[in-house]
Amino acid sequence: MTHTKVNVDDVEQVSDAMHFLGEPLECRQVGVTMARCEPGWKGRPHDHTDDGHEEVYILVSGEATVRIDGEDVEMESGDAVWIPPDATRQIRNADGESSFVLVSAPEDAESDTSNWVPEGVQG
Repeated sequence: MTHTKVNVDDVEQVSDAMHFLGEPLECRQVGVTMARCEPGWKGRPHDHTDDGHEEVYILVSGEATVRIDGEDVEMESGDAVWIPPDATRQIRNADGESSFVLVSAPEDAESDTSNWVPEGVQG
């Protein structure tokens, strides 16, 4: 088979908002997560300094704020933001529901990724 297809509803939810899709999709270098955020939901602040993963957060629906190194980045449906590995990030949902697609990968694509397992990203 030349592809793998999954439906987010068929992937076990691993937190109160996250569905990690990388493993079910059999990704080798890319982490993919669907985040469905209830009104007022906040992710945990975190960075990817240790694993060197850059991330892209794409807001599919709703409105939300992504706090990056203490700066609030207001997002609306269709917005995408790139975040370097060492930046602290946190999703802060607005008053309505929102949904994100979160994509992560090692920043240095030329580096040896043979020991890296794409486990998704933490909102």
